[in-house]
Amino acid sequence: MSQLAVESAGGFQNLSLSEPMLGALRKADYLEPTPIQAGLIPRALAGVDVMGQARTGTGKTAAFAIPIIERLKPSKEVRGVQALVLVPTRELAVQVREEMAKLTHGRRVHVVAVYGGKPIKGQIDKLRRGAEIVVGTPGRVLDHIGRGTLTLNDVQCVVLDEADRMLDIGFRPDIEKILRRCPRQRQTLLLSATVPPPVARLAQRYMHDPEALDFSPRDISVDTIAQSYFTVDPQRKFDLLVALLKREQPRQAIVFCRTKRGTEKIYRRLQKKFPGVDCIHGDLQQRQRDRVMSLFRAGEVACLVATDVVGRGIDVSGISHIINYDIPQFCDDYVHRVGRTGRMGREGIAFTFVTPEEGNELTRIEVRINVLLKRDEIPGFEAVASPAPPPPTGDSPTGTPPDGESTKPAPPKIGRGGRPPRRLRRAL
Repeated sequence: MSQLAVESAGGFQNLSLSEPMLGALRKADYLEPTPIQAGLIPRALAGVDVMGQARTGTGKTAAFAIPIIERLKPSKEVRGVQALVLVPTRELAVQVREEMAKLTHGRRVHVVAVYGGKPIKGQIDKLRRGAEIVVGTPGRVLDHIGRGTLTLNDVQCVVLDEADRMLDIGFRPDIEKILRRCPRQRQTLLLSATVPPPVARLAQRYMHDPEALDFSPRDISVDTIAQSYFTVDPQRKFDLLVALLKREQPRQAIVFCRTKRGTEKIYRRLQKKFPGVDCIHGDLQQRQRDRVMSLFRAGEVACLVATDVVGRGIDVSGISHIINYDIPQFCDDYVHRVGRTGRMGREGIAFTFVTPEEGNELTRIEVRINVLLKRDEIPGFEAVASPAPPPPTGDSPTGTPPDGESTKPAPPKIGRGGRPPRRLRRAL
């Protein structure tokens, strides 16, 4: 795979786009291409396979949507689906469909989203009426293929969006089944925040001499996000969350929890303390998840308690704060969580709660992003219980040690969340 160095174009008018597309971009208030758009669009328009690496919030969706729309053939020439976009989550399927529909302004192009959690009949009806572009999760796409309601014989382009996430959550077999159903002579665009070996192997097997475009900064952390952590006892985490929200007064915040049960529990407690609190996790029905995301995008939900179902790909520009109530299990999940704020160059703030036993997890995150997080405290709030004072010692009846030594206990040596001192960690 070749590695291309790409410079940003001066504007969308320099990317050889059609007048209808330039008009749609103006209507969407897209004035200048982001680096990934300036780099990927010309190569995709040329018909080559591209593996693009970029973090979320950099304009990836428009980067692949624009060339797909530009290369569509008239429906009288090709009656079937011409482009298929695979995404890891239902929410991302809805978002990508909306973005692509926005960029088809002024054209007779139909974009249909197919995903689980919604009655399949409505999706079947839309597919039968005709669709040039289908956006979907792998499981539901396979369901439609099995029912004969979706055929891929005319597909000219396949997009694997958030490829690393799709493989993380076990979609590889489904993806391979779908790719084998597509014409061999097709264009494949793979977009991923990271390119671990499984993603590279997938690209090598199913792409034709892909060009690799890397738009990830050397420093994985987002420059516009202030990142801090609190050391906190597990039983004090909720009280710390309440104190932190009162201190920060966020415009909009996401509180990430590790489990669906934990998310529901924190949500129910938090809504008694603050207005505008809601939650989203995988056990909710799709209509509930759609309602919550709609309210969150509209700004009517100020604090969203969530699992990693919204950790990737969800673009809500008003998010000012991310709070990792539970430290993420995987380092890359941390990158994607905090990437929900600081979108498109905006400033953002991210806090992570770390128990004294989770120091190693925080260290791994710092190594991954090559940044040492700053320790934060709330004056007057005791996040970690003080150790009990030692029993009286010495010969004095009052327990005062000889030679006038103080009986005040030494502060707990929990360091940065219970980790070895920084100098020692650097030597390890």
